Amino acid sequence: MTARRRLAWADGGGRDAGAFAALELAILCPFIVVMLLLVVAFGRVSRGRELVDQAAQAAARAGSLAASPGAARDAATRAAQQTLSGGGLSCGDVQVSVDTATFRPGGQVVAHVTCTADLAALTLSGVPGHVTLTATSTSPLEPYRQFATGGGG
Repeated sequence: MTARRRLAWADGGGRDAGAFAALELAILCPFIVVMLLLVVAFGRVSRGRELVDQAAQAAARAGSLAASPGAARDAATRAAQQTLSGGGLSCGDVQVSVDTATFRPGGQVVAHVTCTADLAALTLSGVPGHVTLTATSTSPLEPYRQFATGGGG
């Protein structure tokens, strides 16, 4: 009888095992949810950085294909906004600045794109509500192409 009692005590008696499993689950579940939200947040930020980089490249390329500095700024802004919206990145604030100071044969167009991405849905995990993503890209102008000399588009 004593051996049976010791054996029942050693395996938990079967009655309390379910209670301990539920307690473990209750303790670990919030931790697992927060970890999953962090993985999602890092994925969104990584994808956002890719899209902002692509937008800067598209803006610089579109600007380098324009005929004048003013048209280059307009084309670059449109290209960056289309790339960001087409990629599904929700930017609360998009800023596109285009440097056309060397807009001449053999020069270059430099595009700077800044996007404030919204991460408000993930604030439970300790992620800030927004993150600012920035990228810069340069595209050369053809050395033998004729360009308009005016600043207008």
